[in-house]
Amino acid sequence: MDLLLLLVALVWGSSYLAAKTLTDTVGVTVILSLRFLITTLALLMIWLLWNRRRATRREIVVGVVLGFTQAAVLILETHGIAGTSATNAGLIISLVIVFTPVTESIAFRVRLPRIVFVAGVIAVVGVCLLVSGDGFAIPTLGDLLVLAAAVMRAVHVTAVSALTRGRGYSAPTLTLIQSAVCALVYTLADYRGVLQAVRSFDTGQWLGVLYLGLVCSVFAFLVQTWAIQQTSASRASLLMGTEPIWAVLIGITIGQETLALLGIIGAALIITGTFLGLRAETRHRTPIAHQTDPPNTA
Repeated sequence: MDLLLLLVALVWGSSYLAAKTLTDTVGVTVILSLRFLITTLALLMIWLLWNRRRATRREIVVGVVLGFTQAAVLILETHGIAGTSATNAGLIISLVIVFTPVTESIAFRVRLPRIVFVAGVIAVVGVCLLVSGDGFAIPTLGDLLVLAAAVMRAVHVTAVSALTRGRGYSAPTLTLIQSAVCALVYTLADYRGVLQAVRSFDTGQWLGVLYLGLVCSVFAFLVQTWAIQQTSASRASLLMGTEPIWAVLIGITIGQETLALLGIIGAALIITGTFLGLRAETRHRTPIAHQTDPPNTA
């Protein structure tokens, strides 16, 4: 399970450069609409072939709620990517490791290890250095939007855990409902732009959208939804918090982006904070799981 979550982190780390490349020529809402139309179609095929279990009314409600939170995450994140570098976006979004323990503590009324919050502070300092460039400066609007996306992602991950753990919901069904909600929201927001993009996209743009839709969404969301039901929200977020490592490597090697000295120090602090938090959460995961599991009423 941990290996699968790390693979999700790698995939999402690569998504920033793919999205950044597309947002240079096409509107954010259009990209998200096409991405989730493709995702929904693929998930529907998977559901018809392997699942076909009729969703309960409660399962549909939960899926719709999670669909709206997921839609909020991605609209903030993708608009943010359009206004900053792929490397910065990938690193800033990793601050979900700071916010998820907070939201999880509030939702489940449990105390997490102090070192998790210390790790979060280290990561915050890292982000401050990262966005400073060659000297301390005000973050760009893109940086702030990605930061807001990190907060929203923490809320989403905690909501997935709180609403699905121990309830036996189908991960493919929940993911399909979430994807359909996202596709509907984004398409209604700019349906004219979507139709124009369908007529004008070249091969490279379609490959980018297909990668975002099939790999970064279908594969990643199925694994995320399944894994969060098996472990704590904090552990899942910490493992997926390795995303900035891949974002930096891909942004610098393939995207030919650069980091100044302060940015390199900031990136190192973010990655250090991620792994410190992961180790601390691993040691305390079993006690936390016992405290947050729903009571057995059988």
